[in-house]
Amino acid sequence: MPERIVVAVVGDSISAGSPLWDPDPDVRARIDSPDERSQWQWWAARVDPRLEFRTRAVYGTRTDEIAAFLDDVVAGADALVVQGGINDVAQGRRVDDAARNLAAIVARGRALGLPVALADVLPWPAGDTCAAGEIERLNELVHDVAGVTPLPFHDTLASVEGPWSDDGDHPSVEGYRLLGERAFRLPG
Repeated sequence: MPERIVVAVVGDSISAGSPLWDPDPDVRARIDSPDERSQWQWWAARVDPRLEFRTRAVYGTRTDEIAAFLDDVVAGADALVVQGGINDVAQGRRVDDAARNLAAIVARGRALGLPVALADVLPWPAGDTCAAGEIERLNELVHDVAGVTPLPFHDTLASVEGPWSDDGDHPSVEGYRLLGERAFRLPG
């Protein structure tokens, strides 16, 4: 078993750890009380200390924008996690396009020889019923992407009794804990 497993992560604010954390130190400096526990990767690494995450994730990015992050984190990586899609829904983009973008990122990772995990889209407490339907449709398409380890972010939080979000858009520290401890699986 390797001493260290480097996991490259590309995504949006969910992988960045918003609202209390960001992988970019300049963004983190603008957060009132940064808390690294507000990141699912922090919790996953507590479960498996061999994990070292390299994250390029930016608040508000759509799947077409996330694709540009891959080259920033894959050098020397042992695995790849792809997460995104909620901003496509929030910005009224077609979920078919978002799913194609995610599948293309997965294909690029696999072409680099990396095992890939693909997260589905979280529930959105602040969203409306139309957004919920779009998330459901996007998740159906995400679940159809072959050759990945699925990360059940949606169902992990949807099954929680009580609030798992402080702001209606992002997980609370407790929500991130659940994602890191229950939903994350090392791609293999």
